[in-house]
This record gives sequence, C-alpha cells and structure tokens, in this order.
Amino acid sequence: MKTIENSVRLIGNLGTDPEVITLESGKKVSNISIATNESYKNNKGELIDKAEWHKVVAWGKLAEITEKHLVKGKKVAIEGKLIHRKYEDKNGEPKAVSEVLASSILMLGEKKEKKGKK
Repeated sequence: MKTIENSVRLIGNLGTDPEVITLESGKKVSNISIATNESYKNNKGELIDKAEWHKVVAWGKLAEITEKHLVKGKKVAIEGKLIHRKYEDKNGEPKAVSEVLASSILMLGEKKEKKGKK
C-alpha cells in the first residue's frame, strides 16, 4: 500500500467566486479561497468563533468544475496536498505562499445554480 505523507483535507465555505484562468495551452487553473470555522470557549467561558483562510489551486478538469459549479458561500470538501512556493511580485519583492493543490473537490450542502449558468 502506498503511503501518502503530504495529504490535506478541509471542509469549509468559499470566500469568493473561483478565479479561473485559461492558459495559452487551453488548460484551466482555478484559484479559490475557503474558510474553515472553529468554535471554542476561552478561559472566561466566552464562545469564540474563529475562521482560518486557505488558498486552493485546482487544475484541468477540477478547474472547469469549480468554474461551472462553485460560488461564494458554497460548502466544499477539498482533498489535496500542501505546497509552498516563492515568487517575486510586480515590484520585484520576494513573496511566499502556501496553498493546497486540490486532487478532489466535493460539493456539499444544497445544490445552487451559478449565476448565468443552467
């Protein structure tokens, strides 16, 4: 049995509609942001709600699925691997980002039609 050492599973809600780019090759890439929520009581007994934001990248067929079916607020389950990359912004400043490279996306909750899609 193959051991997967870099595996991420998240369930959360989309913070924005997917940003989908079609490359010159015709392949699509989708960038989405999801929030995972946690509730707990602090040492004073007060209920605290905390959201963590996660960047997710989907390629190819998964990108097409996000484009057609996902909208802001939609609950999803994401599975993939965590990647870290560095780049330079438009001003030449070094930047670093951590994101989940999606291998599967499961739509949860009620079925809603994307605006303009049938």
